[in-house]
Formats: sequence, structure tokens, C-alpha cells
Amino acid sequence: MEMSYPSTPRWNIERPFLTGRFHQETKAASRFADSFSNNGAEMAIGCYDAGVQELLVIDDLLSALVGIEGRYISIKRRVNHVHGNDTYDSTVTFQVDASMDLALQEMAKRIFPLCESFVLTGQFVESRSQFKNGLVNHAFAASLRALLLDYEAMVAQLEHQFRLGRLSIQGLWFYCQPMLGSMQAVSAVIHKASANNFTGSAVLNLLQSQAKAMAGDNTVRSLLEKMTQCASNAYLGILERWVYEGVIDDPYGEFFIAEDKSLLKESLTQDYDAKYWRQRYSLKDGIPSFLANIAGKILTTGKYLNVMRECGHSAQVPTSENSKLLSFGSNHHYLECVKVAYEFASGELLNLIKERYDLMGKLRSIKRYLLLDQGDFLVHFMDIAREELMKQLDEITVEKLQSLLDIALRSTAAAADPCHEDLTCSVERSSLLKRMATLKGVEIKTSSDSVDLEQPVSITGLETFSLSYKVQWPLSIVISRKALTKYQMVFRLLFHCKHVERQLCGAWQVHQGARAFNASGTAISRSSLLCRSMLKFINSLLHYLTFEVLEPNWHVMHNRLQTAKSIDEVIQHHDFFLDKCLRECLLHLPDLLKKVERLKSLCLQYAAATQWLISSSTDLPKLEEPSDGFSGSEKFKQLKLRSLSQVQKVMIRDATVTESILKFEREFNNELQSLGPILSSSSQAEPYLTHLAQLVLGVGFDK
Repeated sequence: MEMSYPSTPRWNIERPFLTGRFHQETKAASRFADSFSNNGAEMAIGCYDAGVQELLVIDDLLSALVGIEGRYISIKRRVNHVHGNDTYDSTVTFQVDASMDLALQEMAKRIFPLCESFVLTGQFVESRSQFKNGLVNHAFAASLRALLLDYEAMVAQLEHQFRLGRLSIQGLWFYCQPMLGSMQAVSAVIHKASANNFTGSAVLNLLQSQAKAMAGDNTVRSLLEKMTQCASNAYLGILERWVYEGVIDDPYGEFFIAEDKSLLKESLTQDYDAKYWRQRYSLKDGIPSFLANIAGKILTTGKYLNVMRECGHSAQVPTSENSKLLSFGSNHHYLECVKVAYEFASGELLNLIKERYDLMGKLRSIKRYLLLDQGDFLVHFMDIAREELMKQLDEITVEKLQSLLDIALRSTAAAADPCHEDLTCSVERSSLLKRMATLKGVEIKTSSDSVDLEQPVSITGLETFSLSYKVQWPLSIVISRKALTKYQMVFRLLFHCKHVERQLCGAWQVHQGARAFNASGTAISRSSLLCRSMLKFINSLLHYLTFEVLEPNWHVMHNRLQTAKSIDEVIQHHDFFLDKCLRECLLHLPDLLKKVERLKSLCLQYAAATQWLISSSTDLPKLEEPSDGFSGSEKFKQLKLRSLSQVQKVMIRDATVTESILKFEREFNNELQSLGPILSSSSQAEPYLTHLAQLVLGVGFDK
């Protein structure tokens, strides 16, 4: 590697510094010193006159400049930090013979910092050239090695001038000064890097900060910037492969992006709290300062390319000579390269998921089934699976429910949907309220600590039945297990409301059949009014959930997804839609949800008791749900042969029936009235409850 540093001029010492007489003294002193050395006797330097001492000092200083001890200049080394067999930090000091002339001692001490810097730099280059220290340290050591070559060339020229008798100690100091500032600045960097065992981005940050600190010395600053540039080339090579191919080629762990190979993409469809998308690739500490502002975009770019490669799609960003990440200079070319790579990766992945894997089609299919946008299959399924769903949890056979679901899907309009085969059924083990309380990341708001989250004593498949959906990679990035769980929470609420509505509609049909007896003013007419109030309540609730919450929020999400620029924006809009639906469907408000569940429970109890109440009032046989295809109204037509006066007498006489109906009416009205203030107060903090409050309060006063 050839480098030309502004602080290392090509030394060409031409003009003589010394006179001819001094030249002769140099030769004589050299022969004199050599004779003593050869004879094994070493005299103290103070025994010589000043002229000879100067020559001896210059000779020793030329040796000290390249880290070699002289006759009268010694080197003391002290190790500060040792790790294993490696020395990370050591101190080198040079000492002179105490008998030396004081003026010469002072001049020598001025040059010693340059000698010490050379020794420390050489040690650092030697230690950081080992493979384990990483590519950045290798490149930094190479730039230091080039600097040392220029430095040694300077010393060689000075020695040549000395041998010619043209160099005095003042001349030596004169020629060493330009290099002194550069070597000391480099030595300061080396000392910090060694003491902290810096690697990778830490070395780049250190070099860059030191260059900024030397802003007043243009020569030294330029030198450190060139060293930073040289050291960063290896780092930019790693970065280039990541943003252009989505590959981490980082054998020494220097890159600021970490990969956790233990996180698999399959976890997205299996684990509610899957961390694959957030933590498979993540940012580490020690991001290079020149990449700090775009680190997130760099991380995202590689993630997108990895997804495409996992799908078997071409994942390499088209590159050219202008897109090579060769430097991070003041022109900020690297920022433009990263931006282009990000836009390519983002656009390609978004098109891949939207077009090839039909994201919007999958979301519409999930809406059709889990948000009950298409109701014909559900009606058929609830008819054929009613007996199985009414069983206790331990008695339900999921396989039988799945086969009944398949029948319902194939025999309705859902058969035309190519995605209907991805629909599966499941049975939860806990109530909706308790399940919501156990979901991670869901903020449950309660006005008191007394909200009962205990599991009901008797819970059937009607309260715990849920649909699920098979989602394949890469759609599982958006429609993850967590997202599907939120869909299921909404489905369970809607499904149970639909069940309550069907039961109340059955009770209403029974009342319509009883109209043939002209039971005005009797318990049947009172029961009919109660049934109508319950139906209006459940219909109002369903209207709110579907037309006030789900549909508007779905359209907002749909429009946002059309304009999304990246898959992360798609995930954000989808998650926002689900969280908003959960919140506005009362699933974040256990106080309100428990009230609603209590009202639904009363409706179901009343609907189950209706046939007994009316049959007892009319002294008629109990009207079970017909298995022979006859409706309740048809059975009442068969009962017209009975005497109307006899029926009226039985109704008046049966006070127990009247009391039962009044009891249901009182409990329902009390619960409804207690719900009103909660909704009114909650709507102040949660404006979306205003519509529900108006609907429910309207029901409460319409009797």
C-alpha cells in the first residue's frame, strides 16, 4: 500500500549544516568512541568535551528514533495492561546519561516524544495485524505501517547526512519537528485504542473524533482523516454486501448489525410473542458516527433483501461503479447509495407481497370469516354444529367441528373463495374476558380493582369457539400469530353476540306463534315486550360493532395500505387497525365488557326459558326445538283447536309464570340502566363509545 501523508514530506536534505572542521571532528569522535567500544571500556559521556558529546548524542538519537538503545540513551518499558499473551497497553520512556551536558539533555528530551511514539506505533501495528483483531484494525495497522515507512525514510536520510558530517543536534530537531505533531496525534489514538481494546466501529469513531479535535492543525487533521478513510474501507465492504445483497459478511463481529440465528421465521405463525421480525436482525452498540443517522434504514434494507431471498426471489440490488461504497467523505455519496438501496429493497418486497402473495386478498378473506363479513356460512355452521357447540369444553371434539365447518364452507357462497381451505377451527380453554387479560402487550383499562376475571363455572363451546387461519411465509410477517389472536378475540365477541341474537329470534318466533291466542294484557304480552327490548339491545350492540367500528376502521386501513411505501408501514397500519378494533369493541375495557356479558347471559337465560314460560302459560306441551323440520309458529297453528277461554284462564291462573317474566324484566332493566352511566362516563375519555351509549340508552328508555 502506497500512501502519501501531508505530514511526511519527502526528506531531501541538501544544504550542509556543518563546517569542514566539524566534519573532521565527527569522524575523529566516531573513531575515538569506536576504539573504546572495541576495547570493552565505556567512558561516561561527561568525560568528553561538548563537541564530542553532541556527536555521540546525535548518533544515539538516530538509533532511538527507530527504537534502538544507544550508548548513552536507554529505553525503559512498562506494561500497563496484559490480557492472556497479548499486551494491549504499554509505556515506553527514554532516559539519558546523567553526566551528559545539560543543554544536550534538554535537546534530547525534546526529541524523545517522537521516539516513544515510533515505538508504541510499531508495537500497535504488530499486535493489530493479527487476524483476531478484525478487518478495521488490519486496515488501520496498514495505514500506520505506511506512515512508519515514511518516518523510517526520514531517519535514514538524517543518518546519511550525519555520516557526511552535515547534521548538528539543532538540525536534527529542526527536521523532526514536522513529524512530531503527526506521530503524537497518532500515538494518542493508539493509546486509547490499546487501553480499551477497540475494534471495528469503535476504532473508526475514535479516529473521527480525534480528527475533529485536531481541527486547528490542518496537517494532522488531514492525516487522521486519511487514516480513517483507509480503516473504513474494510467496514464499508461489509456494509456494501448487507445493503446490496442482504448478507452479513462479518467474520470478526465488527458490523453494527447482529443476527440471531435461533429465531426462525416459523415462529411468526406459532408464537404470539414471536420476536423474529424485530430481533432476527438488530442494531448493536457502537454504530459508526458517520452512519448513526441512517443505521435504521441500513438495518431495514438488509432485512427486506433477506425476506426476498427466503422467498427465492432475486434479492440483489442493481449496482454500478457510482453505487460503490468506497468512502464516507464530505460529499456524502454513501448516504445516497444507502437511500437508493433502501428504496429498491422496500419497493421490491412490497410488490412481491402484494402482487405475488396477494396480501390484500388474504386480508379480505380473513375479514370475510373472522370479522363475519360473510354471514351465510356462519348461519349454516351454527345450525349444523349447535349440538356440538353446546357441550362442555372437555366433551367437544375439535375434529368434528372442523368437518362441520368444511361442510358449511362447501355448501355456501364461501366455496367460491380460493382461500376458504385455509380456515380452521379451534376451541379456547378460557372465557373471552380472562383471555384478554392474559394477552401480552394489550393495555387493559379498568376503573376498579374489583373486576371479576374468574372463569365461569359452566362454559361451553359457544363461548370458546373460534376460527383460525393458515398463513404462510412471507405473509406471516404481517398476519402473524399475534395479529390472528387479535382477530380471534373480535370473532369470539361477534360469534357469541350472533348466538344470542339467534336465540332471541327463536324466542320471538315463539311469541309470534302465541299471538293466535289474543293474549293481550297477559304474561305473554309482557314477555313479548321484554323479548323485543332484548333483541333491540343485541341488535344495537351488533350494529355498533360492525357498522360503527369494524367497517369504518377497515376502510381506513385499506386506504392506508394502498399508499404504504414499505412492509413496515403495512405492519404498522395493520396493527393499528387491530388495536383500534379491540379497543373500540370494548375488549380493552373489562368493566364494560363484563356488563355486556352479563346482559347477554340474561338474554340467553330468558330465551331458554321462553318456551317453558309460554307453554306453561297456555297449558301447552313444551316446545322443544323441532327436529322434524316444523317451526314453532306451525306448532301453534295446530293448537288453535283449543278453547281460547280455557287458555286465558290458565294464563291468569299461573302466577309463577308471570313472576318469572317480571324477574327477567327487572334484572335486564337493572343491568341495562347500570350500563348507561358507565358508558356515559367512559365516553368522555373514550369518544368512540358515544354511539354505543346513544344506542344502548335508547334501548333502555324504549319500553
